[in-house]
Amino acid sequence: MGRRGLRAVGGLLLAASLALPMSAAARDHVAERFDNLLGWAEDDHEAALAVFLNSCRHARGEAFAPLCHLAATGVPARPFFETFFRPVVMRPDDGALFTGYFEPELSGARARSGRYRHPIYRRPPDLPQGQPWATRAEIEGGLLEGRALEIAWIDDPVEVFFLQIQGSGRVRLSDGARIRVGYGGHNGHPYRSVGQELVRRGLFEAHQVSAQVIRNWVRRNPDEGRALLHTNPSFVFFREIDSLAPEDGPIGAMGLPITTLRSIAVDPAWVPLGAPVWVEKGGARPMRRLMIAQDTGSAIKGAQRGDIFYGTGDDAGREAGHIRDPGRMVVLLPIETARQLLGEED
Repeated sequence: MGRRGLRAVGGLLLAASLALPMSAAARDHVAERFDNLLGWAEDDHEAALAVFLNSCRHARGEAFAPLCHLAATGVPARPFFETFFRPVVMRPDDGALFTGYFEPELSGARARSGRYRHPIYRRPPDLPQGQPWATRAEIEGGLLEGRALEIAWIDDPVEVFFLQIQGSGRVRLSDGARIRVGYGGHNGHPYRSVGQELVRRGLFEAHQVSAQVIRNWVRRNPDEGRALLHTNPSFVFFREIDSLAPEDGPIGAMGLPITTLRSIAVDPAWVPLGAPVWVEKGGARPMRRLMIAQDTGSAIKGAQRGDIFYGTGDDAGREAGHIRDPGRMVVLLPIETARQLLGEED
């Protein structure tokens, strides 16, 4: 089916609009053309469409409903995106920053032992909503001991810390079983970067800091390392997840499994969840591909801020841990939504 046929099938789809949360003036955003998207023609649009369709199960906004219905009819992917969406660069002067995240795999046990001494906690039932609770230092100081809130015990406190940053993970238990955990709650304190704290102390330059550098430093300096981790007062609780197949990615902010190198975490104040996002990432390993906004994160703030999901396990972690790259994000919005955002007259 060609582009003309798609328009005929779509009918009134182009009149649909999406209620966006952003309130910035139209001059803060710039319309773009598909032929100006670097690498657009070479991408696997069918792979991106499959992830978009998965998001359709939870996408919000009246514009997505008819587009999701049409996408499910088996339309060719590239003409679908080019016909019913318009590329918009949100606040291009902000400058994009891309980072990466992953689903870690940890070693643990159901019962505490000499090796497995560091708990993953489920959410306390008395955790207040919308206000700060105990800090990381207070919780790890024994505040929750004796309340039977432990999901599992882990052999490495640094890995527990990074599990909380990632928000989900897998645990290989000592008896051979495996469990998966996902985000279950938060203590209400803001996230503070321990990497930036190392830079502030003069121990590293900003370009030297990575997740692996932090891990190594904390392990070499256990007492100082524990104090360093406590400079981040934020603490994440988990829940055990048994509804995912082994090949599924972790659950994102939309309540659905996310997809390696096709899912991106965004700031929903600027980018609606479920929207296609064209990524032009620079750095040592440039990336040009269409992703879907399926996740969020406490450190992901701003119109040009994106966190790319790199997959599961150590290899994914090593790759994600080195990503801190410039570029640009281009959001694909339903055409009428884009017109309204840009302040274009009929």
